[in-house]
Amino acid sequence: MDFLQSQETLTTLEWTLRAVIAYFFLILVAKAMGQRSIAQLRLLDFVIALMIGNIIAHPLSDEHLGLKGSLTTTVVLMVLYVGSVYIIIKLPRVRKLINPAPITLVKDGDIDYKGLSKARISIDVLLEELREEKVEDIKKVALALWEADGKVSVFLDPKYNPLTPATYKMKPEPFDLPKTIIKEGIIYPNVLKQVNKDEVWVVEKLEKIYHTNIKNVLLATIDNKENLKVFLYK
Repeated sequence: MDFLQSQETLTTLEWTLRAVIAYFFLILVAKAMGQRSIAQLRLLDFVIALMIGNIIAHPLSDEHLGLKGSLTTTVVLMVLYVGSVYIIIKLPRVRKLINPAPITLVKDGDIDYKGLSKARISIDVLLEELREEKVEDIKKVALALWEADGKVSVFLDPKYNPLTPATYKMKPEPFDLPKTIIKEGIIYPNVLKQVNKDEVWVVEKLEKIYHTNIKNVLLATIDNKENLKVFLYK
C-alpha cells in the first residue's frame, strides 16, 4: 500500500491503482451524499463538489502527494456535508441562509427588472429559459421564479394552459407504462409472461405487420391493451 503515500516516483501500475481507488472511492462518497447532491447542484453542493474535486485530483497527477490524506479529508467533508444537510432540514433559519427564497423574474406578464438584477441574469437568459419551457410570449406568464438550484419555474396564466380531460370533467384513461419486450435484438421472456404472451406471438406479429424478425428490432414495447410498438434499426 506504499503507493498511497508520497513517493519520488510511481510505476505505471501504482498510478493505475491510485486512479482505480479514487474512482470507486468517489462513487461511494457520491452514494453516501445522496441523489440530491447529484440531481440539484445548490450552493452547498457546488462548494463541496469543488473541494472534493480539487482534493482528489492533485494526488492523481503528483507523485509527491499522498492519496491517503486526500481520502481522509474527503471522508471528513462528506460527514460535514451530510451533517449540514441534516441541519438545513431541521432548522428553517439555516435553510433560508443556505437555500435562499425564489426570486420573482416575471409576474402577471411583466418582467421584474429588480428580480433579474438580484438573480444576476440577463434578458437573454430569461428568454432562453422561457423557450426551454415552450413559452414564446412573456405576456402569457403569470409567474416565473428563479429557484435556488438555478432553474426557472414557469407558471402560465390559466387562460393559456392547455386543455385537459379534467377541463371537461372527462374521465381519462389510467396511466399505462409500456413494457419493453425487445431491446437491441434481444427478447425478454419474463416481460412477455407478465403480459400473457410468448415468443411465438411476437415473431408472428413482427412477420405479419413489419415483415421482419427479432434481430432487426431496436426496441419493441407493449401496453396493457396489447398495442405493440416496434422501432427497427435504420
